[in-house]
Amino acid sequence: MIASVSDVSHGRSPLRLLALAAATALLGLTAGCAGTKAKKDVAYVARDVDTLYAAAKDRLDRGDAKQAAALFDEVERQHPYSPWARRAQLMSAFSYYAARDYAKSVQSAQRFLSIHPGNKDAPYAYYLVALCYYEQISDVTRDQKITQQALTALTEVSRRYPNTTYAIDARLKLDLVNDHLAGKEMEIGRFYQRSGKWLAGTLRFRTVVEKYQQTSHTPEALYRLVESYLVLGLPEQAQKAAAVLGSNYPGNEWYERAYKLMNEKAPGTTAS
Repeated sequence: MIASVSDVSHGRSPLRLLALAAATALLGLTAGCAGTKAKKDVAYVARDVDTLYAAAKDRLDRGDAKQAAALFDEVERQHPYSPWARRAQLMSAFSYYAARDYAKSVQSAQRFLSIHPGNKDAPYAYYLVALCYYEQISDVTRDQKITQQALTALTEVSRRYPNTTYAIDARLKLDLVNDHLAGKEMEIGRFYQRSGKWLAGTLRFRTVVEKYQQTSHTPEALYRLVESYLVLGLPEQAQKAAAVLGSNYPGNEWYERAYKLMNEKAPGTTAS
């Protein structure tokens, strides 16, 4: 399935290579006729489907993804009942993705899925939607709506097509998505602590421990629970959190801090 396309070597990140490779497989469906290039590619000019599709492919091969997307859209508009229309829909979605017009890429891919839900290229369409959201994930200090959308889309790929290469890549990306979401919970929890809203903070830290326990934020979340419970006058709860921390992360710096804090604030209890 994996082959080269003309723009793979132009500084593309590894994240985009799988999408590029998948698109190459789709390009392989193109008929051999290259056609005569129209002088005004995206202006409305009635053209036979072979010529129009070939012009779109040529634009994409030359790295002009935005123009290619417009031409693939034109294929569907001028020849809606042609077999090429289905191919053009998905190639339009990929072209918008390559041009980093993620909103239009998602729209095109979802339209393809609504019309051709059982098509053999449906896994790629779902994966492309997930990539569009994934590549827009922002840092944890900002709203995480896009991250949630990426989580949903990647989970859908993994659920629907568990044995595909798309699912394998989706599961790898889910780790980073979950880490971002856990990081956002930690940021809010620490803010509540600084504001003296200790109970509200514990709810955020418990979410990390219970929902995102496989992420890198879990040790700190457990330590923050120890802090919060001690301030709230709940040394037994603090002890339980410290014990979980010591059991799962015995050599971690957050456990060392929890152990020291327990000895200072609740000397009658132990951290493990």
